[in-house]
Amino acid sequence: MGTHATRAASAIFLAWLVVFEGILVSVNGHFNYKDALTKSLIFLEAQRSGKLPPTNRVPWRGDSALDDGKFANVDLVGGYYDAGDNVKYGLPMAFTVTTLSWAALFYNAELRAAGELENVHSAIRWGTDFFLKAASRRNRLYVQVGDPVQDHQCWVRPENMKEPRTVLQIDENTPGTEIAAETAAAMAASSIVFRSFDHAYARRLLNKAKLVTLYTYIYIYVCVCVCILALSFSRHVRRVLQLFCWQLFVFAKSHKGTFDGECPFYCSYSGYNDELLWAATWLYVATKKSIYLDFIREESISANVAEFSWDLKYAGAQILLTKLHFEGEKGLEVFKNQADSFVCSVLPESPYHQVYISPGGLIHMRDGANTQYVTGTALLFSIYSDILAGFNQKVYCGDQQFHPARLWSFAKQQLDYVLGNNPNGRSYMVGFGANPPTQAHHRGASVPKLSRNSVVNCGMSFVNWYNKNSPNVNELTGAILGGPDRYDNFDDKRWDSSKTEPCTYINSLAVGVLAKLASHA
Repeated sequence: MGTHATRAASAIFLAWLVVFEGILVSVNGHFNYKDALTKSLIFLEAQRSGKLPPTNRVPWRGDSALDDGKFANVDLVGGYYDAGDNVKYGLPMAFTVTTLSWAALFYNAELRAAGELENVHSAIRWGTDFFLKAASRRNRLYVQVGDPVQDHQCWVRPENMKEPRTVLQIDENTPGTEIAAETAAAMAASSIVFRSFDHAYARRLLNKAKLVTLYTYIYIYVCVCVCILALSFSRHVRRVLQLFCWQLFVFAKSHKGTFDGECPFYCSYSGYNDELLWAATWLYVATKKSIYLDFIREESISANVAEFSWDLKYAGAQILLTKLHFEGEKGLEVFKNQADSFVCSVLPESPYHQVYISPGGLIHMRDGANTQYVTGTALLFSIYSDILAGFNQKVYCGDQQFHPARLWSFAKQQLDYVLGNNPNGRSYMVGFGANPPTQAHHRGASVPKLSRNSVVNCGMSFVNWYNKNSPNVNELTGAILGGPDRYDNFDDKRWDSSKTEPCTYINSLAVGVLAKLASHA
């Protein structure tokens, strides 16, 4: 073979080796987790509504919905759009903030080491600032801004939308235990995050909470208790506040009801007992007040479940309470059994396995934002593995035992699948890894920047942007999309929303796990 032929063969071999090595990297799950973490938080910035700060890292986003709340004569500017549309829903927004706060608390060191802790704090505050506004009026909590029916008739960026920004609320005549309790959980968890370095913000939480009277769905108001430890009150004032919190808590338990105003998009199929347990658990973690622990032990309703999501929070509360059980709190053994049951329902080798796993190894609960169940399970498995390891404990599934390392390896495998270690060899996070999706079902990403005064023809908007089979004009960096079906099939088509629509809570559930993975890389 001649010199030139030898060199050509060598070049071909080296090129093949580079490609093959890239495949090996993907197969073995060696990803740049720090980059994935950074990008997952950038996506949350892309979902911001309101007046954007100078630190905005999404160049194609601008100020939007600056008159939100005007119809109700209240300032409801800010908060998050939940997914690919332009509506602000209270229940998923609160769950996003609660789970982000959990990540900030449990993986604080890992987030700090990755240089992302401040960005997580900013993401949490963007939500809590909105909740303070939403809870600012007596006897009510504002829980939704925007008309989803009208919104879905126009494919337009939030900066240019002209649809009515109607407002929904809960009050003494229109109860909404799920949303109120989840918002309380968000405020409780986030107050723990902020109280160590921002007392002034804790005082704002307290002052705003005082505006909510007895007939608001009381779990919002009990954030009074959350702030007690952050402030230097006299013993007398603390006792008065504790008594008041107890009175509010008793009232909340006797005035319950489901709010269906966010249906059919966010219907609470699981009821409100999981949110009550979830909120009471976070309130106890934040305050250490026995009234919440007594409720958990004596009155709360819990259940064995196989998923963790914006609608079903039992497993998250059970893992939090298991940690308290290990720390010596009495009467919480049942939650350790239920936390184990969650794990046993998911692990493929468990005798009690019931969750469907795709041929490629991905959890598949149901079509439509399925990756929320993937990242949700990964977060709980990751946290529970660390708790179990810290107390030298295991998970028991009948006559089988699982060590903490098995939970962590399963959590890692699920995130690695999302990032590219899957039968399709592609990433399901926009702008990350191999062959990432380019047609996210997302108005802002798929519609080009227009002048603020531009008038969009809603009928033609679907022709011009929604139905166009080409990459989005703006990269929705870091968005984890809904993902493949139960057979690992994926179509990167904007109109296939069950596979290509992102959601804030898919990403918020991934943040803690990505931080841990980055620290182990």
